[in-house]
Amino acid sequence: VIFNKLCHYCAYQERCHEEVRTKILSYKVYGNELEEIMDKLIEEDFLNEERFAIAYAGGKYRIKKWGRGKILNELKKRKISNYCIQKAMQQIDAEGYENTLNKLMLASIKRYQTKNIFETKSKVARYLISRGYESDLVWTMIGKQFRD
Repeated sequence: VIFNKLCHYCAYQERCHEEVRTKILSYKVYGNELEEIMDKLIEEDFLNEERFAIAYAGGKYRIKKWGRGKILNELKKRKISNYCIQKAMQQIDAEGYENTLNKLMLASIKRYQTKNIFETKSKVARYLISRGYESDLVWTMIGKQFRD
């Protein structure tokens, strides 16, 4: 019964091992039984850490416009292996990444526009860095934008 519920839980949306483990614990299943259920879910391909990492990174990048730093931190927080994290990060193409950053930057310049150009730059940079974009890339793009 619990296994069927977990199959549905994993089929509904990609899950990381940590989420599924927590769900199993919520059913008061522990020890060997927990590990057997986890193994069976992996064997039957309901649970796949690499597939989860790729889907998660792609979704957060495309939909929420997160930068690599934030995605990386969130994957680490979910105890995803370094191999799977690298696979997921390879899915984010460099050209599209810069275009996304540029669009976000232009929108945030309008939002944070002040009379003081340095204050505007600072607010825009802080916003973009908080979204997970690399600070050197952010400052390079801001520099190009305000030089033109």
